[in-house]
Amino acid sequence: MILATLKKPTRAELLASAHKTINDVIGPNLRVLFCGINPGLYSGYTGHHFARPGNRFWPTLYAAGFTDRLLKPAEELELLAKGYGITNLAKRTTATAAELAADELLVGGQQLRAKVQHYQPQVLAVLGVTAYRTAFMQPRAQMGEQAERMGSTRLWVLPNPSGLNAHYTPTDLARVFREFRLTLEQADNSAA
Repeated sequence: MILATLKKPTRAELLASAHKTINDVIGPNLRVLFCGINPGLYSGYTGHHFARPGNRFWPTLYAAGFTDRLLKPAEELELLAKGYGITNLAKRTTATAAELAADELLVGGQQLRAKVQHYQPQVLAVLGVTAYRTAFMQPRAQMGEQAERMGSTRLWVLPNPSGLNAHYTPTDLARVFREFRLTLEQADNSAA
């Protein structure tokens, strides 16, 4: 079967995608639940996470060794078989995360806690330290593993892979995500 190629959306089509929501890629007992800030307009248009061309999430997962090949956003459900999932702090799509109000992130943080309690991933990886600080009222939080846990779920903060995040090059993102993956594997091996 040949998959149809999705045409590039017009500006009007992208703008019409504002405020849409995208389904989580989630299931019980995941190794890692990756949590973005919120879907962008391109993701709202396609219905897939991290779908904007230039978003570095999928290349970063591949470069860091989470996947054995570069997945396309439309293949996001393949993550579940590998023990990974995707959710967001805020559900609605926006052109930039800066359009979100602090109270939306606070509500999103509460909803995320309930989701983590229900699905019980081994690790929740929030992608973006500023959003994490706001959503969980942790103004001094830094990148990396957090002291806080959600039940038995470990909590990590990783860089936001958006192309708008100029603080991290693709090489830097791959290194940080690879170090995260290797730390998890070492912990798994120690527990075995």
